[in-house]
Amino acid sequence: MLALVNEILTEKGLMLKPGSAVDATLIAAPGSTKNGSGTRDLSDSLDAIYDQIERLKAGNRAKVEHPFRILKRQFGYLKTRYRGLMKNTAQITTLFALGNLWMARRALRKA
Repeated sequence: MLALVNEILTEKGLMLKPGSAVDATLIAAPGSTKNGSGTRDLSDSLDAIYDQIERLKAGNRAKVEHPFRILKRQFGYLKTRYRGLMKNTAQITTLFALGNLWMARRALRKA
């Protein structure tokens, strides 16, 4: 079942693969931020860079956490039951396949 879902998503160009390029934008240097002595204040520019890096990290983190939110809220997978590794693995694999279809449902409807 997972292979079929992966095939459908790959055909539509919606499949993310390991090693996908992450947005690595260049951080622009601040404009004319001069202090009283006429030199650039390094701590202000570093703070801005750190803030921009944290925003990029938060964006990536949100993309990674979103599938888990789908499993928990849409499919009710809140607790793991002790049923054995094979049964738990089969259930979580099926739920992630359904989650992939859930996230791609709008794009699949248009096609």
